[in-house]
Amino acid sequence: MTLPFVPVPSPLSYFASLVQSDDEFPLLEAAATLAHDDDPALDVQQVLDDVARILARIQALLHQESDALTRLAILNQVFYKDMGFSRNANDFYAPSNSHVHAVIRTRRGIPVSLAVIWLELAQGLGLQAQGISFPGHFLVKVALSEGLIVMNPSTGESLGVDQLAELLAPYRDASDALSPADLDEGETPLGLYLQASPPRDVLARMLRNLKEIHRAQQDWPRLLAVLDRLVILLPDVPSERRDRGLVHAELGQAGPALADLQAYLEAEPLAPEQTALLARMKALASD
Repeated sequence: MTLPFVPVPSPLSYFASLVQSDDEFPLLEAAATLAHDDDPALDVQQVLDDVARILARIQALLHQESDALTRLAILNQVFYKDMGFSRNANDFYAPSNSHVHAVIRTRRGIPVSLAVIWLELAQGLGLQAQGISFPGHFLVKVALSEGLIVMNPSTGESLGVDQLAELLAPYRDASDALSPADLDEGETPLGLYLQASPPRDVLARMLRNLKEIHRAQQDWPRLLAVLDRLVILLPDVPSERRDRGLVHAELGQAGPALADLQAYLEAEPLAPEQTALLARMKALASD
């Protein structure tokens, strides 16, 4: 009997299937697929299994009646102390810092990639843990009966109001929207900046880190791969279409470039860069 042929989904279509809905968004799995752009044969299930083994290691140290604070303490002991997960200070801008499988292997990453693994473990332990897109610093938080704990995902360090204010200070000074009153006693302390980051936004932050790395290196093929994912992940953000169109142009791909730039201008008819883009489109059409 001949079995029916079932086509294997492309890495991009697999990614699209994972991020199509915000319901039950599989952050770890979607994040693991980002490495497919460099290694199409990467086994994502192996990555999920590796994290599941770490979770089982932590659970083996817990008692059934362990409270949330105890579960958090043991999670951090295993993750940061025993296994040594931390920030890759020696090569912070390496693309592999955003590849979950590499972070698991080397125990080194950037805050957001470390946070994705840590959050999977925390949620697996039943902790109310979420990411925070704090200005300039990706953080995590855990809601406990004793109160809210905000942590640096690179170290596991708990951050107090004074430390958070210090992290925020450069951005407060640089923006009229952030004033010293935001930190005054009697206001919700830093509440505006400690809102939970939805999984889709966490994944976008990972992709945008890669985007900036590849753009700085003018690595157009890898930048295009990242932008393909961002366009799928954030279909309502026209600027990603614009940026992809410009990368297509750098690669000499006039047709896709024109399609993306036209879509951007239709979505943003008052775009300040409209004149420059129209000139670029005219040049592309005449090539």
